[in-house]
Order: sequence, then structure tokens, then C-alpha cells
Amino acid sequence: MNEFVVRLADDRGRVLEQTHMAATAEELRARFTQAGYFVYSVKTRGTIGGSSRKKVKLESFLIFNQQFLTLIRAGLPILGSLDLLGRRQKIPHFRAQLEDVAARVKTGESISQAFEAQGGFPLVYTTTLLAGERSGNLEEVLQRYLDFQRVSLTFRKKLKASLIYPALLVVMVIGLFIFLITFVVPRFAQLYEQLDTKLPALTVFLMGLGANAQHYGIYFALAMAAFSYLLYRWTKTDSGALLIDRIRIKTPIFGDVWLKYQVGLFSRTLSTLLTGGLPLVPSLETAAKSIDSRQVASAILRSVDTVREGKGLSASLQQTKSFPELAVEMIEVGESTGALPQMLNSVAEFFEEDVQTNLTAAMSLIEPMILVVMGVVVVTILIALYLPIFSLGAGGMGAH
Repeated sequence: MNEFVVRLADDRGRVLEQTHMAATAEELRARFTQAGYFVYSVKTRGTIGGSSRKKVKLESFLIFNQQFLTLIRAGLPILGSLDLLGRRQKIPHFRAQLEDVAARVKTGESISQAFEAQGGFPLVYTTTLLAGERSGNLEEVLQRYLDFQRVSLTFRKKLKASLIYPALLVVMVIGLFIFLITFVVPRFAQLYEQLDTKLPALTVFLMGLGANAQHYGIYFALAMAAFSYLLYRWTKTDSGALLIDRIRIKTPIFGDVWLKYQVGLFSRTLSTLLTGGLPLVPSLETAAKSIDSRQVASAILRSVDTVREGKGLSASLQQTKSFPELAVEMIEVGESTGALPQMLNSVAEFFEEDVQTNLTAAMSLIEPMILVVMGVVVVTILIALYLPIFSLGAGGMGAH
């Protein structure tokens, strides 16, 4: 998809310059000509791939959708609402996307197709819009999407807040270690060189570490930066992401938390899509693509084939052996009572609460452990630095 700058005139003769997305300049020119505009020029601004497209922050996207829903409920047409919100939008790339959506809707495209063509919006959102168009109840499905995202956003904020303090402690430990090794240890090394005395093995090791850090620290930092970048790029590949996810799930304590978080997110997404009127199979496919865990997503997509064969969702998920037993049992109850969307919401609420509880408990153990590690590192370095001074003092007293 390419980004173009279009210079055109409307039916009142006003000359406008707008940024829009399209596959080719000809397609964009034809679209505006068909909509009744006089097109002066279409110039390429830059090529934007799906992976490099700037994504709109979730908070800004939710504000837009809340305003969009309010305008529709007030009786304003969809096209008029999009035009108004596009003009008022402060984020440049989001404004360009909304302008392109409005232009596509004006030429006869459905709103779900217009948003999907942008490439930067969540798949759950475009699928929700499609369900709203098919059921003829766009307002209701938009409200459900907003409710779903508000709950998800609140939960994610809680998770991030619980991780801030441990992350800060880790940064402090690393920063303190670097400061001691690169600044304090070399000063003591100069002092002991002048004294010309035999040093304990621990002190000799620390002095060598400090000297190497001063001489080769910058190269080590560059090598680590390059390695981190290459590792990051590798994790973006399918094989890399799958392996990292498998390792993450098998990690003690946090693996279980990660799996439950993904199952909760999947359950809430699937519930939202089913309540919006979408059939089970496309809902499963969309929900699978909307979660971060490759292993769980792969298990869900495997279950789709079994569901197509006529088996129930709970039996299909159990067959993958990737879902917690409790989640499968709750889904089975929802299927048997004909209240699957409601039960999926209950699964999401249960697992989200469980994740929050487990994470809080884990953090209460990890934080003291980090402080203990910090204390051990500092004490070991101080002992290594001051041990020769103590030895000299004891030797001097013995000679006296």
C-alpha cells in the first residue's frame, strides 16, 4: 500500500490537498473522480508496508470510536461522522487514514472494508464492524467493542503498573554494578599499584574486571546492542516468535501467568465476536490472530478444523492439549447450556483475576530477591576493595 498526496477540487471549487492510501495512483484518481472531485495531481509520498505502518495508540483509537458512536446515535450519517472526526483529528497519520476511509465509503465501499484497507487497525475491530453491517446493528457492536477494549486496557495497565517497580530495581542493580566496576574499582587499582603489595585473589579478579571494563567496555556494549537488535529481528520471524513463546510458556511461575493471560484475552475476544453475531469459525480465526502467543494461536487454529468437522468447541480445544483444563470445562458448560458468549466472558474474568493474583504474589517474592542480589553484589565488591587495606592494617599492628 502506498501513501499519496492528492490535490483536488470539490463541487464548490475549493482546492484541497489530502494524504490517502492506495495501491496505485490510478486507483486513487479514479476513486476521487467517481466521487465527483476534480483531481489536479496525485503524487507518491512514500511506500508503507503493512508491518511498518504507524499504528494508532489504543487510547486515541478508543476516543475516536466513542465520538464516532456518539455521532451515529445522535443521528449523523456515517460518512458525515467520519468527515467531521477526520477534520478534528490531531494525529497526522490517523487523520490521513480517516480521510481515506471517508473517501472509500463515499465511493460505495463498506466501512469495514474501508478500515481494513488501511492495514493499521486491529483485526477484531474490522471484523466487529463487519458483524455490525451484517446484523444491521452497528451501534450495538461498536459499544461492545468499546466495552471489550476498555476492560482489556484497564487490565493491561494494572499488569504494567505491577512490573514497574521490579524493572526499576533491576535497572538500579545493573547501573550500580557498572558504576562500581568502571569508576570505583579503577581508583582503588591506582592506589594499590602505588602501595606495591600482594593482593588477595578476589581483589586481583575485581581489578582485572575493572581494567577490562575500562578498555573493552564500549566494544562489549556495542556487541550487546548488535546482538539485542539481531535477536529482536529474529523474534519477529515466525520460527523465532514460536520458539520464544514456547520458552516463555515453560518458564516457571511466569509461564503459567502468560498462558492464563492469553487464554483470558482469547475468551473475551471470542465472546465479543460471537455476541456481535459472527459465526463460530470466523470468530475463532479472528480471535486466534488477535492474541500474542503463537503457541496458543496455533492451537486455536488447529481446533478450527475439528469444529468444521462438527465437534464442539470444548472438545476441539481439549484435543490441542494447550488450554487449561478449567477453561475447557467452563466452555463445555457454556456450550451445553446455550450460553457460550456469557461463559467465555466468565472464563476471561476468572483468568484475568487469577493472573493479577499470581503476578502480585510473584512480584512480592521477586522484589526482595532483587534487593538481596543488589546487597550481595555491593558487599562483595566492597569486601574485595577493602580487604587489602584490612590486611595492611593487621600486618602493621602485628609488626608493631
